[in-house]
Amino acid sequence: MKRHLIISLFFVFCGLTAFSPANKAPNVDTNAKIKAVFLYNFTKYIEWPEASKSGEFTIGILGENETLYKELEKMSKVKKVANQTFSIKNYESISDLNVPHILYIPADSTEILSKAVERLKGKSTLIVTEKPGMAKKGSTINFVIVGSRQKFELNKANAKKHNLKVASTLEKLAVLVN
Repeated sequence: MKRHLIISLFFVFCGLTAFSPANKAPNVDTNAKIKAVFLYNFTKYIEWPEASKSGEFTIGILGENETLYKELEKMSKVKKVANQTFSIKNYESISDLNVPHILYIPADSTEILSKAVERLKGKSTLIVTEKPGMAKKGSTINFVIVGSRQKFELNKANAKKHNLKVASTLEKLAVLVN
């Protein structure tokens, strides 16, 4: 009987602590590492104009995605893009936006996609988003989930508008969008 009481109290204690605010899991983007690897690997299959192949290669994030920023920051310390070092920049608004090689726009910032596209018109920037329909609205690559797997859409016309050449290998891996 005493053992039954101890076990019951244990489960009550576990139940109470499991729902306490102190034990809540932090709001983490579980796909950040995967997206960081995708973003880095895109650099191997996208060709930028010759003028973009010197100096530092920049990956920018427009809006807030701290987890992705940290993952890319770790990569930037040990990897290169071809012969270029690369850095990660966080842009809080369109007015802060320079001309990065890659601009990542998180799902909660996609309402400003059209402004980003306008600001980068004719510039050699690969615009990457993560919300359904964005490849049709101006991004070149858009992350999507297909059958519970991380995939990406590719809009070749948008790549061409930004003077970017897409390798056929990348096209074969993508969900093509017009």
